[in-house]
Amino acid sequence: MKPQDSRLTPDLLARFERVLGQRLTILNMIRRGYTPALRLRARLQDGNTVFIKCATTSLTAEWLRKEYTVYTTLEAPFLCRQIAWEDTGEFPFLVLEDLSEATWPPPWTTRQISLVRDMLVRLAALSLPGLLALEDDVSLTDGWKEVAADPDPFLGLKIASRGWLERALPTLLAVDGKQVLRGEALTHTDVRSDNLCFLGDRVVLVDWNWTCRGHPSADLAFWLPSLETEGGPAPDILLPEGGPFGAVLSGYFAAHAGRPIIPDAPLVRKVQLEQLHSALLWAVRTLGLPSLDGPRAGKLELF
Repeated sequence: MKPQDSRLTPDLLARFERVLGQRLTILNMIRRGYTPALRLRARLQDGNTVFIKCATTSLTAEWLRKEYTVYTTLEAPFLCRQIAWEDTGEFPFLVLEDLSEATWPPPWTTRQISLVRDMLVRLAALSLPGLLALEDDVSLTDGWKEVAADPDPFLGLKIASRGWLERALPTLLAVDGKQVLRGEALTHTDVRSDNLCFLGDRVVLVDWNWTCRGHPSADLAFWLPSLETEGGPAPDILLPEGGPFGAVLSGYFAAHAGRPIIPDAPLVRKVQLEQLHSALLWAVRTLGLPSLDGPRAGKLELF
């Protein structure tokens, strides 16, 4: 029953069983996600299955407590069902309904894209007290300023030349990221296929640890670059007036994708690179920037 993972100590397993009120008969590791949190699918003695998400660091503990607040405060069909919560040990854990039998994209269908867009409209209409403002996240608003101060990590990605950067930076820096992201809508801030699944026509959105308040179209804009990398339409087809979002998002990815690999989350830089390509082409098309001229400026398959 016990997977070979040193983090699954006898004490932690006992905590799971104590909170759930019954023995675990099967416990499988889930290798999804980009953080070091433990993700487990557990079969209980009564035959039911659940999903367990357990913090393993102080940062993942902070994120998990924020996620728990969302599940206990909001009621919406796109939230999965919370079963249990425990925060008495060193690291908290959250027990949710098992979504392993749901449909997880990609591939995407036109119907699924439409369902997600409708869900994001409903999400933006909700409110949650005490959230930070998206516009105050300088990692989002000041990405191109970071690149201007230290261009080498971005240039090392070989998407664009130094000459391109010199020509494009004035336009990119002129986009006011704070103004672009400003708003009072509830924003999930991490809408991607690994956080989205479908139960029939019901969309379920998971991983609520980055919730903020921001522009009503922010979540749609944040989702579109990853959607394109998975075979969906270009961002400006679904958000025609979203060129400023393309500038802000490409700045974030440009400032991060060239950084060293994160040991606890080794796939993050690859995902950021893919989304940088889509977001930057979005900005190029909508803001009149020069065409990308680096050796890796072509198709997404290059990544």
